Amino acid sequence: MSLSNKVVSPAEWLEARKALLVKEKELTRLSDEIAKQRRALPWEEVTKDYVFDGANGKETLSDLFKDKSQLIVYHFMLAPEDDAGCTGCSFIGDHHNGTDAHLEQRDTTWVAVSRAPYEKLSKYKERMGWTWKWVSAAGNSFPQDMNVYFKDPLTGNETYNYLTTNFSSGDWPGLSVFYKDKDTGKIYHTYSTYARGLDVLLGTLKELDFTPKGRDEEHFGRNKMAWVKRHDEYEAEGDCKKVDSALAA
Repeated sequence: MSLSNKVVSPAEWLEARKALLVKEKELTRLSDEIAKQRRALPWEEVTKDYVFDGANGKETLSDLFKDKSQLIVYHFMLAPEDDAGCTGCSFIGDHHNGTDAHLEQRDTTWVAVSRAPYEKLSKYKERMGWTWKWVSAAGNSFPQDMNVYFKDPLTGNETYNYLTTNFSSGDWPGLSVFYKDKDTGKIYHTYSTYARGLDVLLGTLKELDFTPKGRDEEHFGRNKMAWVKRHDEYEAEGDCKKVDSALAA
């Protein structure tokens, strides 16, 4: 990328910076308002008894909350036939290390869920050096119910990111939020987001947005994150196997 920004005096630089600051503050206020509307969304009750497999053995969806009332689930793409997780999901996994202690101060628990058996999750987690909780949804319909897994034969009515279109079968990334009423034990699905809605989880990209080159992804076409690899593979060739326009929606 060739940069050709105008070079100006300190006074001119400050004037331009202040003008942009006005727009940045507008974006911050809009983001705050959207967060407020997100919290005000209606809920749907979860009536299925999902059971997961993890380091603690079998655990229900209710168990995953621990003693908290809020649960964030990251739908991590690692299928039963795979030995390594999706590169994009692994990128997000890198960002979550160390955040559990902070989330728990706000009555919130975080867990990743994948379809692969727990033995594969544990092995890959050890390889990556992650400390967060990861459980297997093998044997239950949780990924399918959350619209992050589509199995063959496809019907043409599959919905991802609240759109019905032509998707390939398999796993897709997403994040879902749940609330548990501690008095009744009832669990509610409050929010889910997919595709570019997960961008906010990637602090690395947000920091790159501050730089002159930005994310420098234009030459990758629609698969903007084609440059991302697992953090122990940056000396090897990339392996962006899944290139799909849905992730750019």
